[in-house]
Amino acid sequence: MSDSEHDWLRPEEEHETETVIDAGTAQSNPEVADAVAKIAALRQSIDNVDTAIVSLLAERFKYTSQVGVLKARAGFAPADHKREDYQIERLHRIAVDAGLDPDIAEMYREFVVTEAKRRHKRIAENGVDPGALDVFA
Repeated sequence: MSDSEHDWLRPEEEHETETVIDAGTAQSNPEVADAVAKIAALRQSIDNVDTAIVSLLAERFKYTSQVGVLKARAGFAPADHKREDYQIERLHRIAVDAGLDPDIAEMYREFVVTEAKRRHKRIAENGVDPGALDVFA
């Protein structure tokens, strides 16, 4: 594999430490074995949630692309600041109700709004079917 195939991997932190537990270490210490088993189960749950999140994002951007097409046909600008204000207020409430730091909701909103505006602009400029724009956008 070339280096470019791994460009998306997380860069290593300069002073980051890690722990690698081998099977022998886990088997020789019941507490470590229990922790390893619990971590494995939790990581499977995390992987399941990640799968759902990415699938939901794909679905969200399908709707976003449809909005972009409608906005382009109507001659509307990519930005809608009233909608953005409504979204952040709503996401903050959802985050607080769910026990999530509202800053995380803000990061999510920033990502989806920025990406939606970028897609709406491309749709307006290119007049391309939104499905084609979603591939490697």
